[in-house]
Amino acid sequence: MSYSPEHSAEQNFRAAFDRLKRGKPQRMPLGAPVTQNNVAKEAGKDTTALKKARYPALVHDIQMWVAEHGGDKPQSRRQLAIAQRKKRGDLHARQAEIIAQRDLALSLLVSSDDQLLHLLKEAERGRESTVQPLLAKAKGMRG
Repeated sequence: MSYSPEHSAEQNFRAAFDRLKRGKPQRMPLGAPVTQNNVAKEAGKDTTALKKARYPALVHDIQMWVAEHGGDKPQSRRQLAIAQRKKRGDLHARQAEIIAQRDLALSLLVSSDDQLLHLLKEAERGRESTVQPLLAKAKGMRG
């Protein structure tokens, strides 16, 4: 079996990829996210050494793993704080939207109650104006 430096480099990258996936890096800080650059750094190589043209299967595996395991998670405390502020801002915006919807619904309810009350009063007046002449007519017929 002949020695192939590329084969051992790929094995080195794969071992680094596996360590990062398991959360047990040797060169990177604990909790470092799995990225193509971090795999190269964990393998002790320059980030430009892990190229798609040279290691297409490995790079594909890394990209698939990142896509499946949420590679867009915050990577630092600062990014986590930014993400939390954004989430709070989104929640405040949603709360304001819900309050506006509630206020509109309440306004429509009050308006419909007012309109219903007006129509009931109008119907009552109509009944009185219709019933009174009929009663007077009926009394006149008897007397």
